[in-house]
Amino acid sequence: MTGKIVLAYSGGLDTSVAVRYLMHEYGFDVVTCTVDVGNEKDFTGVRDKALKVGAEKAVVIDAKQALVKDYIFPALKANALYQGKYPLATALTRPLIAKLLVETAHQENAVAVAHGCTGKGNDQVRIEVAVNTLGPELTVIAPAREWNKTRDELIDYAAKHDIPVPVTKANPYSIDKSLWGRAIECGVLEDPWTEPPEDAYKWTVAVDDAPQKAEYVEIGFFEGAPITLDGKELDGVTLIEKCSFQAGGHGIGRINMIEDRRVGIKSREIYEAPAALLLIEAHRALESLVLSREQIRFGQIVSQEFANLIYDGLWFSGLHRNLVDYIESSQQFVSGLVRLKLHRGQATVVGVKSPFSLYDYGLATYDRDDSFDPSQAAGFIHLWGLGVRVQGRKQMRPPDGA
Repeated sequence: MTGKIVLAYSGGLDTSVAVRYLMHEYGFDVVTCTVDVGNEKDFTGVRDKALKVGAEKAVVIDAKQALVKDYIFPALKANALYQGKYPLATALTRPLIAKLLVETAHQENAVAVAHGCTGKGNDQVRIEVAVNTLGPELTVIAPAREWNKTRDELIDYAAKHDIPVPVTKANPYSIDKSLWGRAIECGVLEDPWTEPPEDAYKWTVAVDDAPQKAEYVEIGFFEGAPITLDGKELDGVTLIEKCSFQAGGHGIGRINMIEDRRVGIKSREIYEAPAALLLIEAHRALESLVLSREQIRFGQIVSQEFANLIYDGLWFSGLHRNLVDYIESSQQFVSGLVRLKLHRGQATVVGVKSPFSLYDYGLATYDRDDSFDPSQAAGFIHLWGLGVRVQGRKQMRPPDGA
């Protein structure tokens, strides 16, 4: 196959080697597509590196606002945490990257797209399912699945061909960053018995080094989305960046988990997601004030399904549309203010208020302002337990030995 191919390019080890591989093994003219999701500060350097390695054109797209509005905030409104821990920082960027990859391929009249995902990872699933949905006429090539090289062999290959890469054998971590978090893999982290070394972390301080004095933050929400930080209205990108800096400075946001990958293997994963964990904690607290018990209970089911859908690469599916419709409707009254205490690795909700609060002081208090009529409790209990009492009379077995 010849012609033009668009490569999803991060400037990391795999994609930098992939430029040369696609040129020499396939004969493609390579156009790189780099998507800014908050993962780099100097995209000029990334573009220059792609051209130096041999790309005929290097496209850079600033997608931070789209990431926040169309991907991160919907996940936040769902309190989406994969396996109860991971806020899907990497997974949320993949459908956006795939969408932009397809759009760039159409603009460049390319016949194929490529990515640098390995055969063991989840990202190959997420990107290829999305590309096959949005651009089914495009061929998808995954060089890292074909060359079957270890990371050390790739580093040697890059050195041999003068390909600049950000890793060495002494610093073998594989890093993926976005506004919503930072994923760290490889090296000593692959042993789940080994404590992650401190040099793996960049966004969070160790709890022992965190300030002794607590810091308080106030986050304002409108219909489930955060819009203010300490009384200042901010765009989504800036708010997330500031929350990340503040929470990370108190040692908040480290995640160490054994994760079940979509491809069927378990992996040890290390994440830093200070803003995500802070905002999800705040959002949950506000929901507890303004949603009914039944909405909260059903929301937990939706949250788990939504997290699994994101993780499994099914963003562009009918189920996704259905869940988003429910999530958005559930957020109509999730507006208010949440106050949190940041201290020594913990973000603790200490106050919450909303004009739509379902908390009624007169019903909740035990003081003289109590407006609850306790005489109604006996009748409620009688009716509530009626079915259980009937079942007990008809079906209860005598205790063993009776």
